[in-house]
Amino acid sequence: MADRILLLPDNIANQIAAGEVIQRPASAVKELLENAVDAGATEIKLFINDAGKALLQVVDNGSGMSETDARMAFERHATSKIKNIDDLFHIRTMGFRGEALASIAAVAQVELRTRRVEDEVGTCIEIENSQVIKQSLVAAPVGTSICMKNLFFNVPARRNFLKSNAAEMRHVIDEFIRVAMSFPSIFFSLTSNGQQIFYLEAGSLKGRILQILGTNYNAKLVAVKEDTDYLNIYGFVGKPETAKKTRGDQYFFVNNRFIKSAYLNHAVMNAYQQMIGTDSFPAYVLFIDLDPTQIDVNVHPTKQEIKFEDEKIIYAFIQAAVKHSLAQFSITPTLDFELDASIQGLDSIQKPFTEERQTAIKEGSIFQTFTEANQAHKVMSGEVNSVIRQAQDDNFVVDKGSSSTFVSLSKQLLDMDERVVTPQPQTTQQQSSFSNVSHLTSNEAAAPPAQLFLSYILVPYADRFLVIHQQAAHERILYDRLVAALQGRPMATQRSLFPATIELTPVDAVLLTELLPDLQQLGYSIEHFGKSAFVIQGTPADIDTGNEKAALEKIIEQYKHFSSELKLPKREVLLRTVAWQQSVKTGVSLSEKEMESLVNDLFACGQPNASPSGRPTYLEFKKDGLEKMFMR
Repeated sequence: MADRILLLPDNIANQIAAGEVIQRPASAVKELLENAVDAGATEIKLFINDAGKALLQVVDNGSGMSETDARMAFERHATSKIKNIDDLFHIRTMGFRGEALASIAAVAQVELRTRRVEDEVGTCIEIENSQVIKQSLVAAPVGTSICMKNLFFNVPARRNFLKSNAAEMRHVIDEFIRVAMSFPSIFFSLTSNGQQIFYLEAGSLKGRILQILGTNYNAKLVAVKEDTDYLNIYGFVGKPETAKKTRGDQYFFVNNRFIKSAYLNHAVMNAYQQMIGTDSFPAYVLFIDLDPTQIDVNVHPTKQEIKFEDEKIIYAFIQAAVKHSLAQFSITPTLDFELDASIQGLDSIQKPFTEERQTAIKEGSIFQTFTEANQAHKVMSGEVNSVIRQAQDDNFVVDKGSSSTFVSLSKQLLDMDERVVTPQPQTTQQQSSFSNVSHLTSNEAAAPPAQLFLSYILVPYADRFLVIHQQAAHERILYDRLVAALQGRPMATQRSLFPATIELTPVDAVLLTELLPDLQQLGYSIEHFGKSAFVIQGTPADIDTGNEKAALEKIIEQYKHFSSELKLPKREVLLRTVAWQQSVKTGVSLSEKEMESLVNDLFACGQPNASPSGRPTYLEFKKDGLEKMFMR
């Protein structure tokens, strides 16, 4: 019997290795830019066509390579940075494992042109499917130009898994930004399909941040700098008002290498505690410099995840450094009460708050009443109180017709704005309740609707009343209209008398370009106007004139938020985003006519009892249930 175990041919082995290193065009961008940085370049230019699928070229003015080195660079594990095992633990350069060029050559058609300053002519090498098909001497400037064409031309299955050009372009820009942010002293440019996207002059770190994230951050950045014997931390964090609903503007670098770390991100979030909402994310660009022997960067193919020898120390240093910087610039919240002299003379101010006094107060009925949940129900009889406490112990399970109903629903009303849940299938009991109210209109109400807390609409009927959440209900109404618009009934566009121009970051500009066809059907008329600028020619009729730019910015930000939180198709995310953006928010006063219109429109929807994200739009209180609560 013949032997069954054989060595893989080099080209197949390289294609398998390429699957770890080169997953999409952005992966090649990262590797090639890092190689240019390691070559000592002061100018690095990136050119791409079709989001890197057709062409991806990096041109640098670095040290260049000799003819032999140029040929060797495409061999697997060929590197100039490691000569013995100790070198692996003292890495300060970017690429070092020697797999990038070999992996790229395995899945693309590659042309390399390079020349050293001491050489009169350069070297040109053409490689396809890991095979050198041409090598010659050519005239070339000092440095290296590497051109990658037709990515995955020989692995069609991998090419089919690539996303749309707009989606792949966002990944390319992300990788470009991470490298450009790491090295502000180097000039970087990015040109896509002949149009220049980035032109980043060499300069300071703050200048580079403003070039990339936008000049609106100019007065909103706080410097961070802490030098210790163990590590150095420097960079910038955004003031609390820069916090967004998405994580986009957050960058960690360790020894100039971009990393992802939820643990270290938590350290920064803790430093902002009580300054921003729990669902908001501050902007930061932080660099950590420490001895390479304290970290292991070779634990992930893309090297974006690393291991620290002592992660807890890093966490403590980062949290302290950010807190110190925020406090230094008087951003942390402070208490500054100017007490009246008569108040300062009171016993409660002058006398110490001893442990005995604390215990006595905690045992008092007033303290216990105001520290227990739903203390308003303390006026009820002892029997009802016990039912409520049991309901609380049971995690507020709704039992229609009992006193726990009001406790449950009151908590749901308070929590409704904070929760985002996926739609759940309706129970038989819920379906029955829904069928009883689905035909109701404001005309059948026993009295005109009333607004509660500028958030809820109270609609009384003969034997029940409904509490409708105005934003959730409006989201459902708008969502149904938007679905209809995308299914062949485009919404009317209100043309602007004075079109507004909006300037976006390059990443957001690519995102908006991808969304334009669908936004057109939803009533928006937006035209591309230069690099990252757009002209808003028209909006849906519901958008207030003069508010077009703010509305579009909110759509983009909320779209990114939904995209990161919910794994849904692009169009579904857009529908929910626009419905949320255009809906009437809590805190807005509504007239009686507006409330009646909202109620009628809600119950004309196919599924009026839930918002697009699955939150309830209304809650129902029956008369007999209320009577039982009051023990009648």
